[in-house]
Amino acid sequence: MTTMQKLFTEVSQPVATGGNKVTIVGVGAVGMVCAYALLTERLTNELVLMDMVKDKLQGEMLDLQHGAAFLRNVSVKSSTDDYSLTKNSRIVIITAGARQREGESRLALVQRNTDIFKSIIPQIMKYNSDTILLVVSNPVDILTYVAWKLSGLPIHKVIGSGTNLDTSRFKFLISEKLNIAPSSCHGWIIGEHGDNSVPVWSSVNVSGVRLTEINPKIGTAEDEENWLQLHKEVVNSAYTIIKLKGYTSWAIGLSVADICRGLIRNNNNLYAVSTLVKGFHNIKEEVFLSLPAALGCNGITQVVNQKLTPSEVQQLQESARVIAEVQSGLNFDLKQ
Repeated sequence: MTTMQKLFTEVSQPVATGGNKVTIVGVGAVGMVCAYALLTERLTNELVLMDMVKDKLQGEMLDLQHGAAFLRNVSVKSSTDDYSLTKNSRIVIITAGARQREGESRLALVQRNTDIFKSIIPQIMKYNSDTILLVVSNPVDILTYVAWKLSGLPIHKVIGSGTNLDTSRFKFLISEKLNIAPSSCHGWIIGEHGDNSVPVWSSVNVSGVRLTEINPKIGTAEDEENWLQLHKEVVNSAYTIIKLKGYTSWAIGLSVADICRGLIRNNNNLYAVSTLVKGFHNIKEEVFLSLPAALGCNGITQVVNQKLTPSEVQQLQESARVIAEVQSGLNFDLKQ
């Protein structure tokens, strides 16, 4: 009789999974901030890490496991190629991919990371036919489209992290200019997560007071207070951070954990996430862009029909055109 058998009298078989299992594919800086946030915020107690770099993967797993006593009971496992470990994942977060280089646009990454997705997505789907795919790798809008095509999942179960981070940056910069808390500033960045993102100046408000009612020229080139600079700073944020420290990690990791909170806790909060936008705002291309969407345990439940100005609609349509143009040149098998 083993020590365990002497210590316990079994009453029933333990359940194999608690239903909040999360897999993270890619244990670079972004993936590990996601992992840390998910565990410390107690959004999951069953985490699987996947990566091709064996030593780093093993080290990251051990480092998290050794902190298990400071968390609630957690299980952290890892593998380089055994995707069966991911079985029954509620969410699969994909951060794997080539890192954005200094001065490189997100769109320039597209073919390199599409090729990586060809080897990842089919393996995930082999063991997770009903999971939610949360794509973080850049260029996120195109790669979310790629993940959708390769996975065969319904549209509400394939989500890109999109402009949720851009929106957070936008709120922070507005709060700095107004000297109030970011949580008290309400505004959205939609469209592409990148150079062609769209700031929705028409709906930026504080306590229901739209800033356009106070300053009709806000966000335009004619604005003497130069609020337009805030959006330029949002667009340049990643480039600035990459130049300073080599990569972005903390804010995007926290943003992804925030999205997971909506999916796991079924809270139906709104997030700026990338989804299929064909049919919205007269967009005719089959592309993924960010719009405010409600998230629940089944993925995206509703998308807000925002009232945009003609200029904002035009910018959004231009985002769609740019994305569609890049997608048209992609070399990947559209497996269903």
